This record gives sequence, structure tokens and C-alpha cells, in this order.
Amino acid sequence: MRALAPILKAYDIRGVVPDELDDDSARAIGWAAAHVLAGGTGAMVVGHDMRPTSPTLSAAFADGVTSAGVDVVMAGLTSTDQLYYASGALGLPGAMFTASHNPARYNGIKLCRAGAAPVGYDTGLAEIKALIDDGVDSPVAARGRVSHRDTLGDYAAHLHSLVPLDGGRALTVVVDAGNGMAGHTVPAVLDVPGLTVVPLYFELDGSFPNHEANPIDPANLVDLQKAVREHGADLGLAFDGDADRCFVVDERGEPVSPSALTALIAVRELQRSPGQPVVHNLITSKAVPEIIAEHGGTPVRTRVGHSLIKRTMAETGAVFGGEHSGHFYFRDFWRADSGMLAALHTLAALGSDDGGRPLSQLLAPYERYVASGEINSTVDDAEAVTARVEKAFGTAPDVTTDRLDGLTVEFTGTPMWWFNLRPSNTEPLLRLNVEGADRAVMERVRDDVLRVVRGSGEGAA
Repeated sequence: MRALAPILKAYDIRGVVPDELDDDSARAIGWAAAHVLAGGTGAMVVGHDMRPTSPTLSAAFADGVTSAGVDVVMAGLTSTDQLYYASGALGLPGAMFTASHNPARYNGIKLCRAGAAPVGYDTGLAEIKALIDDGVDSPVAARGRVSHRDTLGDYAAHLHSLVPLDGGRALTVVVDAGNGMAGHTVPAVLDVPGLTVVPLYFELDGSFPNHEANPIDPANLVDLQKAVREHGADLGLAFDGDADRCFVVDERGEPVSPSALTALIAVRELQRSPGQPVVHNLITSKAVPEIIAEHGGTPVRTRVGHSLIKRTMAETGAVFGGEHSGHFYFRDFWRADSGMLAALHTLAALGSDDGGRPLSQLLAPYERYVASGEINSTVDDAEAVTARVEKAFGTAPDVTTDRLDGLTVEFTGTPMWWFNLRPSNTEPLLRLNVEGADRAVMERVRDDVLRVVRGSGEGAA
């Protein structure tokens, strides 16, 4: 069996098939997951995406689960948030076979406990690895059984119960599924009166023949932007391979900041649940906590990472959580992330706008500042470079610093700016995000920080 260490990531299991992940390793992971997540009893629900290797890997995983005496509910083709729905609605731990936005040669497993509770390295994956390494298998009285269940219709109905799309103005939306699982879920969820869907790349094809299913890369939005302009659409939606992330372009074909979507959805959720906490990670725009507070909510700042967001939501009872990466989390969806729910919120907000404004105008109040986007720098010693940056910027007047996640430096005077510098979990990289009151301020701070990071200067903003 392949060694598991290289494919165990912070939040999931992911690797090249079959060099790093094969049927034997999937079977062993299934057996261990049955013990760790299901306690060796009951059942697990298993879904998979459209990658050519997903059906066989998920079948091998199910064989491992049943060998431990645990039943399996095979959900077949699902998006990741559809699998979360099944885990929540059925009250079962789950496994989703997908490599999300990674290239075709990859596959992986996203695991959750019953009720879609997150499983990461410190909350189950390390225990699964240890159990496999020990190799101790106790006999079971009887193998588990396998049943099949299609949850697509129930999933769509549940989403509509949370965000109805009735009574609004007619809209045209272009959807780029990237040959991923949105091609499976969008026809079921967005088949509603008054909504015209223009499909791009809905054919399920894990070889990704048109472009990578990774909409955070601007190169993968080009086709969507062109189609929105050509069709005179009201907006465009782009999903990643397993459709748990959603990115939006407005009627001009211009990308919408995930921070602006976080603020928009937060306002809508606070209208329904006044005064509640809303979680945002520390990379989202400064506008996000400002807008949450202005609408009566309590902003809760957290580190980057879906397990941390979900844990913080559980601890605070937050109604919603948003990340800069296009992940959006909903209390009423078992605190799980759903790109489709984010899309429904955007469509509902636009369709119900009393002034009939285009999306760019609707979102203008949420786009207060200018951000750099994430900039990566290769470094030999991330901590030493971070200390150098803190020395250069952190002692200036009217500057505050914190180490919640990497280094955050904020200028509290005028004009406003802040930046965050975080090490990668898996690569010798430092990731820089900068935001300023306007483009000139952002670019000045960005360039000053990069000069220090890359060893060509000691300047301060």
C-alpha cells in the first residue's frame, strides 16, 4: 500500500493517482475511517465527483468501510456540498472523493463526521493514519451492507428552503461549471421560473478539456466574462471542480471580490437573524467587519482555513462565515460551505433589489477599499523574513501588529492600509495580502513590503 504521509493534508487527503493514491490505500482509509468516524457501527455516506478514477476509488473505500462492519450509503455523483447535505440530513459521517480544483491526475478524499462536522489533520486524519500504521484489525461478526441513495432532488429543495428564488425580477445568468460537478447540480437547483441559465462546460469531464476548474485564477474566468458580455447577462457564476466554491462576475464581466460577497451575504443573513455573530478570516477586506457591525452583527475574526471557520462558528453560534478564497459557510447548512448557497444569495439579492440596479451598483457599497490579491514569494526561512518585515513596519507610529495567523500589520491613521504575511503550510512560500484606502496606497505598501520580503530593501510604508 502507498505511504499515506505525503497525501495527508491539513484538511483532506489528496494526491496523484495511482502513484500516491490507489485502490489499496482508499480501501485502508475506508476501514480506518469506519473506526474513527463511525466508531465501527452504523453507516457512512460516500459520494464522488466526475474524475475518471473517482468511481473505483470510492468503491474501494466503501469496501474498506464494510469490512469494518459499517454500512455504506452510496450517493454516487455529488458535489461536495451535496455530500455535506447528505451527511447533515442523514446524520452520518461522510466521504467525498474529489481533488477539487487540482489537475486531472489528482484525486482525494474530503471526510466529515455526522452532521457535516469537519475532519482535518488534528481532528481525525492523524488518527486514521495511526490506525492504518498499526495495522491491527479486529474481526467483525458481519460485513456492512451497501445501499444507494440519490440526494440531488432533496438537496435542491433544502437549498430553496433556505434561499427562495421566487417573486423577483427575471434574470439571465451565465454559469461556467468548468466540466465539474456544478454541471450536475446547477440544472437541479437553478431550474426556477424567471431565471435563464446560459451553460458553459456543463459536460462532466474530469480531464477538464476547456480550462482548469479553479476560478480563483483569473485566466479561468475569461470564457465566463466573454459570455456574460455577449449574452447581455445580469451576472456570471463560476464553480470549482467539486462546486463547493463560487466566484461571481458582474454584468460588465468584472470579477466580484469574495469579500464583497461575504459582506452582501452577511447583511442578508443578519436581516433574518439580527444581532448574530458573523465569522470572517483575517484576509477578508476591512470592509467586512465594518459592514457586519453597521448592520447589528458581531464580527468575529479568525485564521484562514475551513476547519477553523467551522469550529469558530460552532463556538460562537455564528449565522454565517466567509473566506477570501470563495468559501462561504452557513449555520443552517450544518455550518458547512456551499458555493451554491452563495450563488442563490447573490441571485436573490439582485432579483429582489427594489431599484432594479445592476450587480455592479448593488455591490458598490461593499467595495470600499482596494486589495492586492494574494502574492507569493519563495523564501528560505519564512520566520526570519517575517521577523525582518515586522521590524521594518511594526514599530512605526500608529501601527498595530498581531500574530493570529502569520503577521498582520495595520496602520490606524489616514489613509488606511494593512497587510498580512503568512507562511504556506506545504511550500517554502510567504503569502502576502495588502489592502489600502485606494490603489495608490495599496501599491505603495505592497511594493515596500515585497522589497523587504525579497531582500532588496528595508523600507517602511
